[in-house]
Amino acid sequence: MARFIDELKRTHHNGALRGANVGEEVVLFGWVASYRDHGGCVFVDLRDREGITQIVFDPNLSGHGDTPKDAYDRAQALRSEWVIGIRGVVVSRGKNVNPKLPTGEIEIHAIELGVFNKAETTPFEISDSIDTGEEKRLEYRYLDLRRAPLQRTLRVRHNINQTVRRYFDDQGFLELETPFMVKYTPGGARNFLVPSRLNQGKFYALAESPQLFKQLYMVAGFDRYFQIVKCFRDEDLRIDRQPEFTQIDVEMSFVSQDDIFAKMEGLVFTIWKTVLGIDLKEKYPSGRFPQMPFYDSMEKYGNDKPDLRFDLPHTDVTDLVIDHAGGGVPFWKDIADKFTSGQYRRDLPTEIVKAMRIPADVAGKLSRAELDKLEDFVKGMGAKGLARAKVDGTGAWTQSPLAKMIGEDLRKAFNEKIGAKEGDLLFFQFGKESVVHTVMANLRIHLAKKLGMIPDFGHGGKFEFLWVVNPPLFEYDEERKGWAAAHHAFTRPHDDCVELLDKDPGKVLCYRYDLVLNGFEIGGGSIRLHDPEVQAKVFAALGIGTEEARQKFGFLLDALKYGAPPHGGIAVGMDRLAMLLSGAESLRDVIPFPKTQRGTDLMTDAPNVVSPEQLAELRIRTVEPVKAP
Repeated sequence: MARFIDELKRTHHNGALRGANVGEEVVLFGWVASYRDHGGCVFVDLRDREGITQIVFDPNLSGHGDTPKDAYDRAQALRSEWVIGIRGVVVSRGKNVNPKLPTGEIEIHAIELGVFNKAETTPFEISDSIDTGEEKRLEYRYLDLRRAPLQRTLRVRHNINQTVRRYFDDQGFLELETPFMVKYTPGGARNFLVPSRLNQGKFYALAESPQLFKQLYMVAGFDRYFQIVKCFRDEDLRIDRQPEFTQIDVEMSFVSQDDIFAKMEGLVFTIWKTVLGIDLKEKYPSGRFPQMPFYDSMEKYGNDKPDLRFDLPHTDVTDLVIDHAGGGVPFWKDIADKFTSGQYRRDLPTEIVKAMRIPADVAGKLSRAELDKLEDFVKGMGAKGLARAKVDGTGAWTQSPLAKMIGEDLRKAFNEKIGAKEGDLLFFQFGKESVVHTVMANLRIHLAKKLGMIPDFGHGGKFEFLWVVNPPLFEYDEERKGWAAAHHAFTRPHDDCVELLDKDPGKVLCYRYDLVLNGFEIGGGSIRLHDPEVQAKVFAALGIGTEEARQKFGFLLDALKYGAPPHGGIAVGMDRLAMLLSGAESLRDVIPFPKTQRGTDLMTDAPNVVSPEQLAELRIRTVEPVKAP
């Protein structure tokens, strides 16, 4: 083996050789992807990160200045996943071309073989497509990462990283670091806590974002900052969320919201062109993405991250229900009566009625059994049920209990507002506003997948971008019975809303924005507050007094007093971006060493129990959960 690497250096990767290389002597390294003994000749597919090359060990080959018989004899012992090196000559495969491989027109006739490492039988096959469960693959993640699909997604991630750095450098940004271990500040996601041995009884928090520090960079005069940074949030996990994640973090001084949009749109256009070879200007010739107000997005799609690859909008019909006193439908009459009695304001309802129309040309794809299963689907999200109706040629409703209850005037008003036509299928959801929005938003996506409007995962060749803008600065906290910051307490309100801060906080809109792609929020940010007077009013609306503000945010408030420029920024989720560009099914497919849905690492068995001595050194005591009797 010493001859390989020391004397024989690798000449090519295993995906590089083509017909133009025929006759060349080469040295290749890699893993045995497959082994075939055809009686007198041994065939090996040699794999590395760049691809596969077929190697032939034939004892009868000659004319290369060496005898390949020794290589053939040694090759008979090879097995899958052994790590080897070979020296050989590139030969044309003639009529036996393998069109499935980029290297399929050639093979290597081996002259010399070196075995670097023998491998035991792997727990699962290392191939592009396998049916091994994810838990087993995560337990042996280093083996899973040998598979070409995962290597391709990580290559996409690498390309995004490099493109981001080149773009921002060209745009005059500085790549600056921020600390991971920081002071805990309330708001946003739950933090991971890190005990301090040197400061016993005290804790650091792992930064959920560089937010405060990147603002301090602006105060310090660095003007344009970016960072590809690891962040940490102790949240419940899902398909697009991990406890540790990477974001492209950006902050700029002396900018408006639109200035930030233009810079980020330029980044996205550059990434798509460089990584996918797609020119987004063919779809967005102005170089800009469309914008939609937050409340329009909520009313039309039920959330602030709508997937615009298909239609199926919602229609809020609450006003019609109120105007028709429920139209003969008992559960709608209850909602109408509450508004009539003055319990709810018409401009700020707490209970609503929404409808969604499924056009006749696709509604027929849903069988009666599938329609019945939708009831269970929505109940799983907290809904009491799912009302539905089919529209006949006269506009009447059929196949629905609603048909026997609803008054003709309300039905006609519904049909007109919804745009219902013969053969259309109508779905209705009513109740608490937040629940209705959630149920209808998820039902819209569920139906789009079931009806083939979008794939179960991946982009399907469509990329629909959207800026969602002008959201409320505050959201009402039912538990605290008070206002909470919808994003964070340093978001700048619209100038014409400042006077509402101490009068009607629920109506205050702000300069916060989300960049949405195919139903995923890939980035979000805001223009920051730099005016101490307005900042004090925001704190007052949140019920935060001067002393509490100083305790929680004193270092930032002090910094803002010493000449803070107008500034704003955004953070783009690197993991989500890589998932959407690569077409991966899960965020875990684009993170080299991800955690499970329970936040565990099956490969290293983390988190794990630490010794009593370690706990004592940190002055920490663990509490065992109480077992139910």
